[in-house]
Amino acid sequence: MSYYERHVFFCCNQRDNGKNCCNDHGASKIRDYAKDKVKELKLSGKGKVRVNMAGCLDRCDEGPVMVVYPEETWYTYVDQEDVDEIVQEHLLNGRVVERLKI
Repeated sequence: MSYYERHVFFCCNQRDNGKNCCNDHGASKIRDYAKDKVKELKLSGKGKVRVNMAGCLDRCDEGPVMVVYPEETWYTYVDQEDVDEIVQEHLLNGRVVERLKI
């Protein structure tokens, strides 16, 4: 059994060379929001969900991006409402949010 049921990684990479990156789209702020939401719903901790920041996940042109393991489900999102939907549907109910999947 894995330590966490699901592990969520938000790309929060910030490039300084002018190339597109997830943090240009507020990824760090959205990651903080997701982490707080998961805690609020009591989904965090051992055997549950862990939300982490990641460096470049190398899908910048599809960004901002996040990935949920162990399902290896990649998502893009625009705002907090998209993240709310991913938390509710995928992390809480185990259903992939097809409209945000990449």
